[in-house]
Amino acid sequence: MDPLYIVLIVAGILILWAIVIFNSFVRLKHRVNEAWSDIDVQLKRRHNLIPNLIETVKGYAKHEKGLFEKVTQARTNAVNAKGVEEKGKAENMLSNTLKTLFAVSENYPDLKANVNFLDLQRELSDTENKIQAARRFYNGNVRDLNIKAERFPSRIIAGMFRFKKREFFEIEEAGEREVPKVKF
Repeated sequence: MDPLYIVLIVAGILILWAIVIFNSFVRLKHRVNEAWSDIDVQLKRRHNLIPNLIETVKGYAKHEKGLFEKVTQARTNAVNAKGVEEKGKAENMLSNTLKTLFAVSENYPDLKANVNFLDLQRELSDTENKIQAARRFYNGNVRDLNIKAERFPSRIIAGMFRFKKREFFEIEEAGEREVPKVKF
């Protein structure tokens, strides 16, 4: 067989290999972006529930002004956070202030029986569960992209076309495992 044909065949195989690897990176990149979008939707839902929760609690706990300000500030920080790491830190702070808010609500029996408060608490708990599921989906896709970007020989294609590793979306263990609850 002519050496030129062998070189052409090998070059063709390498080009096909590069195309397959490139396309797999594109697919993974879009999966990660889609998964982040799912997290963002749930975080926005959570952020939108908080003002209603604060207004409901305010009617019963008028002297807890400092706590309301902390929750509002934590929500503002979470809404304005950019990037995965900053969002994670801001969401941790928001979770902690919400736990404090629910703990304070224990001191107000009428509030604990309020239908609006119970509905908001249930919606917030549901949203926390959805955030957790979306976070797992996102982190799984990030893991797959990062592994592919680090493994040889696909790391060559990742470097050539600037496919970057992504950050995991992490929330503190306590925030991840505990949904803010009010005990009855």
